[in-house]
Amino acid sequence: MAETTNPRRFVVGYALAPKKQQSFIKPSLVGLASERGIDLVPIDTSRRLAEQGPFDCVLHKLYGEDWKDQLRVFATGNPGVPVVDPPLAIERLHNRISMLQVVSELEIPQEKDTFGIPSQVVIYDSGALSNSGVVGSLRFPVIAKPLVADGSAKSHKMSLVFHREGLLKLKPPLVLQEFVNHGGVIFKVYVVGDYVQCVKRKSLPDVSEEKLESSEGSVTFSQVSNMTTQAPEEVEYYMHLDEPEMPPLSFLTELSRGLRRALGLRLFNFDVIRDVKVGNHYLVIDINYFPGYAKMPCYERVLTDFFWNIVHEKKEHEDGGSDISIEDKEDKL
Repeated sequence: MAETTNPRRFVVGYALAPKKQQSFIKPSLVGLASERGIDLVPIDTSRRLAEQGPFDCVLHKLYGEDWKDQLRVFATGNPGVPVVDPPLAIERLHNRISMLQVVSELEIPQEKDTFGIPSQVVIYDSGALSNSGVVGSLRFPVIAKPLVADGSAKSHKMSLVFHREGLLKLKPPLVLQEFVNHGGVIFKVYVVGDYVQCVKRKSLPDVSEEKLESSEGSVTFSQVSNMTTQAPEEVEYYMHLDEPEMPPLSFLTELSRGLRRALGLRLFNFDVIRDVKVGNHYLVIDINYFPGYAKMPCYERVLTDFFWNIVHEKKEHEDGGSDISIEDKEDKL
């Protein structure tokens, strides 16, 4: 009787903060990945990464110089093991100016549907907030966002400022971004390798000229898509969330591919709004690394497919079936 061999299992080691691990590494994901021959194994952050494994892929969302050093040592000793994603590429998203600059640099044909970013300026000191030469080019209202976007509670604290006087209470460094009326809807585009999915979320309501004239100071909030309101007319406003048409998936896929190549990242999402004045013009207002994928429909299948593709591309490379690296393959998708 011929001896049967067990198919090889693949190991994806993950290093995530406790809160991220709890929200992402759910039994449903672990179970589905296991059925596909992929074991999701926690990396012990109290031990050196180079002493652990073997891994077929390292998945992480940790920061700090020590962790970056550990990844460098690991990558040197395990050149064939993909790390998702490179720390240097992730760091670009920690600054709201460099984050969106990449959108302006994309060379993608813009035909029926176009894209861009809102007008914005960076403020490094309080004196600039009262300098008309710095903020005078912006049209109010504006959204004030911390310059640093590292996922901390502080980095999510934002303000919708109606008039220039409202700027004086803000604490730099920060980014002032023109608020664009967008129908109270934000499109969150999730990218997982070459997979793209878009979902709708409620956003800040539009600001009319009348409301701008009658409003004073500013309104603070943590996340645009989590903005809540008790005003009866605005509660009714959000009841029509399903009505706005989704951006064309082909357009979002092309935009996602361009961002993935430019950023060098495989796991991220970006927030898009549609300018109500120009119905086919979209503005990218935020990009996040390794977002809350569990909020995405069928995230278990999408992420399992992603892991499967990565570890099998690695195996193909080891078996001599291809001389193309994982990164090169991503560029060619």
